[in-house]
Amino acid sequence: MNILVTGGAGYIGSHTCVELLNAGYDIVVMDNLYNSCEKSLEAVKKITGKDFPFYKCDMLDYEATEKIFKENKIDGVIHFAGLKAVGESCRIPLTYYHNNITGTLNLLDIMEKYNVFNMVFSSSATVYGSPKTVPIKEDFPLSTASPYGSTKLMIENILRDVYGANNKWSITLLRYFNPIGAHESGTMGEDPKGIPNNLLPYIAQVAVGRLECLSVFGNDYPTPDGTCVRDYIHVVDLAIGHVKTVDKKSNEPGVHIYNLGTGNGYSVLEVVKAFEDACGKPINFKIAPRRAGDIPECYADATKAKEELGWTAERDIAKMCEDNWRWQKLNPNGYNG
Repeated sequence: MNILVTGGAGYIGSHTCVELLNAGYDIVVMDNLYNSCEKSLEAVKKITGKDFPFYKCDMLDYEATEKIFKENKIDGVIHFAGLKAVGESCRIPLTYYHNNITGTLNLLDIMEKYNVFNMVFSSSATVYGSPKTVPIKEDFPLSTASPYGSTKLMIENILRDVYGANNKWSITLLRYFNPIGAHESGTMGEDPKGIPNNLLPYIAQVAVGRLECLSVFGNDYPTPDGTCVRDYIHVVDLAIGHVKTVDKKSNEPGVHIYNLGTGNGYSVLEVVKAFEDACGKPINFKIAPRRAGDIPECYADATKAKEELGWTAERDIAKMCEDNWRWQKLNPNGYNG
C-alpha cells in the first residue's frame, strides 16, 4: 500500500512515517512546513534507510494537492495536516476554521475524484469537551471547549456524512490524547516554531536554557494538586497506533472510532517532576492564570483499541521524558541548530 501522509513533516506525522516504512508500507508526504521542518524527513530517511516523495504544498491549494494524486498511485491517506494549538485557536478562530475544514474538504473531494476511499483522521480528545467523568470512552457525549476542538468535531461529522453518502469509504477517527516524547535515537522530536504551545517542548526548552521559565496555567482546578491532568502518550506508541489502524481497517467500510491513550492521568506538576528526574536539574516554573479552552481533567479508556486493533501504549511517563530530554539535549535549537 502507498499511503499519503498529510502533515508528514510534523511531530506526530514524521514519527508515523518511520513506523509505516518500518512496517513495509510505501509513503508519500505532503506538508506546507508552517509549523514543521523538512529536516524531520531527512531524519526519517536516516532512521529507516528508505526514500519517499515529498511535496511542499498546502491543502488549501487544490491544484497542488491534486498533483500528488496525479503523480502517485495513492491507496489511503493518514490526515494529520492542520493547525493545532488550543489557546491560539481562541485568538484566531476564523483562521482555524478556514485552514482545518476547507483544507480537509479539498482533500476529500480529490480523494473521491481519484477513487481513494481509505482515510485515517487525526482527531483529538478535545471532541469530548469537558467530560463529566473519566476515563473517557468512545461513546461519551461530544462537545468542544475551543475552536480547535470544534474543527476536529466538525471534520468528524463531515466524515460521517461522507460515508453516509458513499459506503465505499473506510474512515477511522483516532481520538488521541497528549503526545510527548521523541524517537529514542535522539534524531527526531518535537520542534515547534516560535514559543511552544504544548507543555513538554516548553519544559524541555527551559531545561536546555532556550526559555527562562515555564508558566503553569492555573493551580486551582479540582484535581489533586490543582493543575490540569492529561493522558500523556509516547509519540512512538501513537505512531504505532496509526500503523495498526492501517493494518486492520484499510478497505473495511464504515466509520471506526478509537481512543489512543495510556489510561493514566498526570498533572502538569507531576510531568514537571518526571522531567526533572530525566534531566537531573530543576525546572524553573511559575503559576499563571488559567488559559482559555483548558479543561481540568482528561484521560482515556483505550480498551476498544486494544481489543479491535491489537494496540496498547507501552512506554511510561519516565520513558517519555527520557526520550524527550535526549532529543532536546542533542538538538538544543531543534532541527535548525
